[in-house]
Amino acid sequence: MISYLLFYKILQLAVIMLLAFTLVKLKIVKSQDGVVLSKISLYLLMPAAIINSFDVEMTDEIVKGLVLAFILAIVIHIVLLIIDCAYKKLFRGTSVERASIVYSNAVNLIIPIVSYVLGDEWVIYSCAYMSVQLVFLWSHGIHLFSEEKKMDIKKIILNANIIAIFVGAILMISGIRLPVFVKEVTTSLGSMLGIVGMIIAGMLAADINFKETFLNKRLYLVLIMRMIICPAIMLVILKCAYLNIPVINAKEVLLVSFLASITPSAATIMQFAQLYNKDANFAVGINVVTTIMCIVTMPIFVAIYQM
Repeated sequence: MISYLLFYKILQLAVIMLLAFTLVKLKIVKSQDGVVLSKISLYLLMPAAIINSFDVEMTDEIVKGLVLAFILAIVIHIVLLIIDCAYKKLFRGTSVERASIVYSNAVNLIIPIVSYVLGDEWVIYSCAYMSVQLVFLWSHGIHLFSEEKKMDIKKIILNANIIAIFVGAILMISGIRLPVFVKEVTTSLGSMLGIVGMIIAGMLAADINFKETFLNKRLYLVLIMRMIICPAIMLVILKCAYLNIPVINAKEVLLVSFLASITPSAATIMQFAQLYNKDANFAVGINVVTTIMCIVTMPIFVAIYQM
């Protein structure tokens, strides 16, 4: 049932991406207009969704689930970094390839997917994965492109999503609940996250040279690694972990972490590639192709996970 709901939701998002792609091709809008939507998503929709997810009554069960989710997120990213090292040695991967393999599009997709498939009460655990990924993304990820050895702590702490996580955690720990009006506003904004993310992806896809992109053999290497090899490894790790974790809601928390780790390549990689002049068109191509591929791979892996 969950696999079917996941397939249905991802297919909806893919259609939205196709519609946005069509708007650009019809010259109704320009692909560059997606920059505005990116900023709205980053500084408004995502923080609202995160704060809204923390608007729950803190119980021992939720605390244990969050601790488990954070540990899982750290372990998953360490494993992904090991895979990155192996990929670098075996295939001499570029910064775009390596970052696309390590970092999933959890920030844009996981909240709407978890909300639809499992319910709003489980979104809070996805924030654990996102917060850990953001730290790795703005340290290791940015290093892949800038090749700077020094980590910019300020960029990590002042990231809008990290601030939202801190605010949400304070609200939950203090027991302060959002007023009904504010709750309705954050819920409305958060519900737009997946839609806007797909619109942005569709608009950017309209500018890439598909013939050149699909003839690039490296694309398929990244596709296999990001959407098949990495999910398969995470599946084994999380299935083994489930047998040894004495937490009541462990199965659902593990599923949220699994979903976050098997989404397409991160949309942020496209922005990094543009900023540091590292083959942005290839980065967009990877994002689009992995997004299309996830319509098939994510439901299949979730079905296997539930066996």
